[in-house]
Amino acid sequence: MAPVPDPNNVSGGAKRDEATVKVPSKDPKKKDDKKEEDLSEEDLQLKQNLELYVERVQDPNPELQKAALESMRQEIRASTSSMTSVPKPLKFLRPHYGTLKEFHKNMAESDLKKMLADILSVLALTMSAEGERESLGYRLTGSEGDIGSWGHEYVRNLAGEIAEEYTMRQGEESSIEDLMDLVQQIVAFHMKHNAETEAVDLLMDVEDLDLLLEHVDRTNFRRTCNYLTSAAKYLPGPDDMLVLDIAYMIYIKFEEYPNALQIALFLDNMQYVKQVFTSCTDLLRKKQFCYMISRHGITFELDPEMVADDVDREMLQDIVNNTKLSEGYLTLARDIEVMEAKTPEDIYKAHLLDGRASSAPSTDSARHNLAATFVNAFVNAGFGQDKLMTVPSDSTSGSAGNWLFKNKEHGKTSAAASLGMILLWDVDSGLAQLDKYFHSNDNPIIAGALLGVGIVNCGIKNDCDPALALLGEYIEKEDPSVRIGAIMGLGIAYAGSQNDQIRSSLSPILNDAKAPLDVIAFAALSLGMIYVGSCNEEVAQSIIFALMDRSEAELGEAITRFLPLGLGLLYLGKQESVEATAEVSKTFNEKIRKYCDMTLLSCAYAGTGNVLKVQDLLAQCGEHLEKGDIHQGPAVLGLAMVAMSEELGLDMEIRSLERVLQYGEQNIRRAVPLALGLLCISNPKVNVMDTLSRLSHDTDSEVAMAAIISLGLIGAGTNNARIAGMLRNLSSYYYKDPSLLFCVMC
Repeated sequence: MAPVPDPNNVSGGAKRDEATVKVPSKDPKKKDDKKEEDLSEEDLQLKQNLELYVERVQDPNPELQKAALESMRQEIRASTSSMTSVPKPLKFLRPHYGTLKEFHKNMAESDLKKMLADILSVLALTMSAEGERESLGYRLTGSEGDIGSWGHEYVRNLAGEIAEEYTMRQGEESSIEDLMDLVQQIVAFHMKHNAETEAVDLLMDVEDLDLLLEHVDRTNFRRTCNYLTSAAKYLPGPDDMLVLDIAYMIYIKFEEYPNALQIALFLDNMQYVKQVFTSCTDLLRKKQFCYMISRHGITFELDPEMVADDVDREMLQDIVNNTKLSEGYLTLARDIEVMEAKTPEDIYKAHLLDGRASSAPSTDSARHNLAATFVNAFVNAGFGQDKLMTVPSDSTSGSAGNWLFKNKEHGKTSAAASLGMILLWDVDSGLAQLDKYFHSNDNPIIAGALLGVGIVNCGIKNDCDPALALLGEYIEKEDPSVRIGAIMGLGIAYAGSQNDQIRSSLSPILNDAKAPLDVIAFAALSLGMIYVGSCNEEVAQSIIFALMDRSEAELGEAITRFLPLGLGLLYLGKQESVEATAEVSKTFNEKIRKYCDMTLLSCAYAGTGNVLKVQDLLAQCGEHLEKGDIHQGPAVLGLAMVAMSEELGLDMEIRSLERVLQYGEQNIRRAVPLALGLLCISNPKVNVMDTLSRLSHDTDSEVAMAAIISLGLIGAGTNNARIAGMLRNLSSYYYKDPSLLFCVMC
């Protein structure tokens, strides 16, 4: 048995404890000795030299002071020129930073004091307290030597402190001249050392981007402008426009006219567009500019100052007016051998379908024919020929008239209008072929022909204005369908033209008490298309008064929503310009008020990528509302419209819509597929494709219908085999549902 220790005898235990427990040393000299032992001979020599320099800096002899400062400066510069970690001289001088600061404070004004200030400015890089901006303070009191000799990290740190100091002085309304002198040096250094982004960031912070024009050269202007145009997407207005202005000026300075024109068109600044033409002397480049302007869809007149030669000016004006667009399109089609007309059956490829779908009888032949009309128009758009509408009258396969009368009311309108799509941009031939339908006694056919005239003339500018001459006669007809055909024909033909003659014809319809609601709604939509993005106050007032005049019952009609849409189109992409109209919309009847607010917001910030507006729209989508509320649909579509301009925002929005789809109400779920389609038009992203494929089998038929339409949108013009396979499978899946089958076929 082990012996029990005597509790009274503690001397032995104490001795053992004294022998085994080591009491830590509290002598700081021993710690320093230990650190010095860890240093290499070279580092130890450097440390001792620096300590000697610190002592000699405080020597009363100016010669010794100067020699010590020179040596210290040389050691620091040699170590900070390429900084990947804290340089050893800065580590070794850390204990002496306070001593040097105090000595500098008591020194008389001299060149030596400025030299010491330069050194303290570099030491403050790692030693000053956060927010003190000591590095900048000592730099301003030091010598005005080469700022880059202290290394990139020092310059970068100074730029950050300047931004903070500038903000503080602006608040205090103090002078900033000394700061701007330093900014000049830093920007010059950054631009010479491939750090254009940091130069731009600094100039944005001090609100003086004009300085860039002095420092850009042929080696760095492209990188600078790329950063400016990218940064503009994330800046609030009007800063984004100011940044693009600088990018435009840089491009003009270095004769990069195509890029300058792109920015001028984005800014919607016709003076800039004119400057591009007057600055450039190359006719071939001017020709390219004209194609860019015509693609942009604006009305632009060339004058002798822009193009001196009359023949050249006329040729370029034809390009701007899209007069030769059909000719060029057909030439391309012949070159790539796609001129042969296709039939709807060539697109459906029914032989690839399941037996049950291909053998099933057609439950609604009129609807089937209407779908075939749309398919035929889209697949043969612009080619000027097809196998349904433009076949010769003596053809055994049936003439255009035969196909026309295989359709019912709206089907006839669509069939006649489809001829305009087939003959797209070919004004002479299109009007000649549509003319025969104006003599029909069947109003739906006349309405379709009027719409076809608008489609044929879409984007084509002609001094004779044939579309206005033809369609203007039918605006006041009694039959609503004929009036709507003429009104929408004008809207399509003159979209973006801001034609005052058409405004004077359509505006009275909005305030006509006897006009049917559908005619008023389409008149508002047409005016919105003609004056898109113009912020025209007269048109806006006409639509606002039309909305205010609507009765409670009329505001409940779905077609009334075209009025807010027409109003929103007036402010498309104009951001803050919509605010006054948005305030007025708050006085509308509660049935349409929120719907109008969401539509105006979505249109005004379309393509801007504005994160704050995306958050506002998401907040609207997150609310759980009563059944009668209709404003969440436009909020979901607005998310897509705002975020569709750049790739990063697009990907983030797709993820947001997945969450909205997961947690949103049923009315929101119905809008999500359309929003996905709008985000990725002709851009069949695999994740979006999978989501839409899943939703196309949804138990809610409206969700499924929206998903099917969106599958068509994301695959538009791509001939994507996977989407084509999905749609064929869907036609087999929905072969008993006429409405969904119609969507699949279209």
